[in-house]
Amino acid sequence: MRWLVLALACLLANRLLALVHMPAGGFIGPMAVSIVYGVGIGGLRLPRVAFKLGQGVIGVLIAQTLTLGVLMQILAAWPVMLLATAITLVLSVGVGIGLVRYGGLPGSTAAWGTTPGAAAAMVAMAEENDADPRIVAAMQYVRVVAVVLIGALVSHVLGASGGGGHQATPWPGEVAGWGQLAATLAVAGLGVWLFDRRLPAGALLGPVMLGCLLSLTGVITIVLPGPLLELAYAALGIYVGLRFDRETLRNIARSLGAMIIASLTLIALCALSAVAITWLMHTEFVTAYLGTSPGGLDSMTIIAIDTHADVGLVVALQTLRLFTVVMVGPMMARFVARFARP
Repeated sequence: MRWLVLALACLLANRLLALVHMPAGGFIGPMAVSIVYGVGIGGLRLPRVAFKLGQGVIGVLIAQTLTLGVLMQILAAWPVMLLATAITLVLSVGVGIGLVRYGGLPGSTAAWGTTPGAAAAMVAMAEENDADPRIVAAMQYVRVVAVVLIGALVSHVLGASGGGGHQATPWPGEVAGWGQLAATLAVAGLGVWLFDRRLPAGALLGPVMLGCLLSLTGVITIVLPGPLLELAYAALGIYVGLRFDRETLRNIARSLGAMIIASLTLIALCALSAVAITWLMHTEFVTAYLGTSPGGLDSMTIIAIDTHADVGLVVALQTLRLFTVVMVGPMMARFVARFARP
């Protein structure tokens, strides 16, 4: 009954956001409902495999948008992409230093909490480096919620005129179409299985690489009906939302204000850097904003697809930053921890 109530509430929230044309409503609606449900009622946890498979479906969706022309455009812009990544990481270090000095949080914990990357990867790395994973998870998901809501609002207001969006395909009406759908789902599942533990955010990036390779070589045609995408969006939103519960809020209650201020500050600074990236890369502000925004790769991709931004560029910027954070994250955390008060 609890799952049924949650599912119906998520469906209602999804439909209401669709009426106002909110980008990524299929993700934001279930996430918001699940946060309220997790804090108010609790007792539910979405199996991690559902979250991973949802990422896999989003991964093949990304692969569908990465045409040869898009890949060549990304290759030509790599110096600016490195600059954008460096700017975002420097800004996150600055915000982390402010948080450990004035936010009352332990140094290494605050450092991992403010590091922009895949939230799950940051929590895992924080635990390996003796930081408090509960507070890091709370900081990461508070920022994810803020980034998603603000990103969707900015995208809704500004919009984008590019052709990078995705048009959901209808359910197949022929045997060949069902075969293509089965092949698409197989690629999503296989990508998750092969790369989940071998790459940071492997459940997302594995299907991207595998789907892109098979799609560009003509081996498969990616078919993703609308209801399947909505289900994948909902799996991601519910998983993130149910991570918030009363115990989590009690653990972070005294520092919640500082976390929110730090998240909003980092979002605002990244938005300012997006202005420069817009000029350097000759792209639209919405694309640069989503690419530099300190949110998760999956959530920013969903918003980019729904707003017809340059999905390839957004994915490339977010992926480059993710791998950079994985490599330099421990060093960043140690540096920020030096500024902590005794």
